[in-house]
Amino acid sequence: MSAAVTTWAAGDYPAMARLLAPVAEAVVEAAAIRPDDRVVDVATGTGNAAVLAAQRGARTVGVDLEPALVELARRRAADAGLAIDWRVGDASRLPLPDDSADVVLSVFGVMYANDHDAAARELSRVCAPSGRVLLAAWTPGSLMPAMGQVLGGYLPPPPAGGAPPSRWGDRELLDRYLAAADLRITSAAVHRLGLGFPSADAATNLLIDTAGHVVAERDRLRAESRWDALRADLRSFVGDRGVADGDRFRLELEYLLVTAAPASAATA
Repeated sequence: MSAAVTTWAAGDYPAMARLLAPVAEAVVEAAAIRPDDRVVDVATGTGNAAVLAAQRGARTVGVDLEPALVELARRRAADAGLAIDWRVGDASRLPLPDDSADVVLSVFGVMYANDHDAAARELSRVCAPSGRVLLAAWTPGSLMPAMGQVLGGYLPPPPAGGAPPSRWGDRELLDRYLAAADLRITSAAVHRLGLGFPSADAATNLLIDTAGHVVAERDRLRAESRWDALRADLRSFVGDRGVADGDRFRLELEYLLVTAAPASAATA
């Protein structure tokens, strides 16, 4: 397996990716992908959206910054008999030529780029004039961004000058990013994904175990005698945000699903 270069591979991210698969299905369905469409899945992770696009007959490229996740995606596609072009690359500098995609997808991916403006320009650059861009991003204040606030005091600060990923889930702010990159939003809707667990403790464990940036700090926090406090704070947060659902425990994750197009096409 390829050596990890980011914290995305420090935890069990594939377990979270499996839970998020229904969102990739919603995005690919909204994209109305046709056979032989050229599709790029930006920040593909383990390849949820890329695999679905390839299954529809699209000529698909999956790009991610983390080589270890790209390797997992490559094996997944090979096991399914799918031909997908996997590439290691930054969403802010995509390793693709101009106008190379009929459909550009990103499911909880490009929102984590350090440079949001550059990432938006890259989405626009690789999208063909008649193409479309579909994005899924956590809405501000929803479970995942709020979890980040709870854990912020335990983790290293974000990169200087970086903006919160959930800005991509704010309809008005995203419109500004995309408009500056010559893209226009043609549809936007808030959706929810429910995740079920045996208990609040199980939900807490999964959120920790799948968060590489948290797992990467475990040894340090244990040495500082702060790891148990982190777990306790997150467990309290999960208890407050979740609901009992029969003999199960349920968390609701809210996200924005947006379709955009090059400005000339969107206004034609």
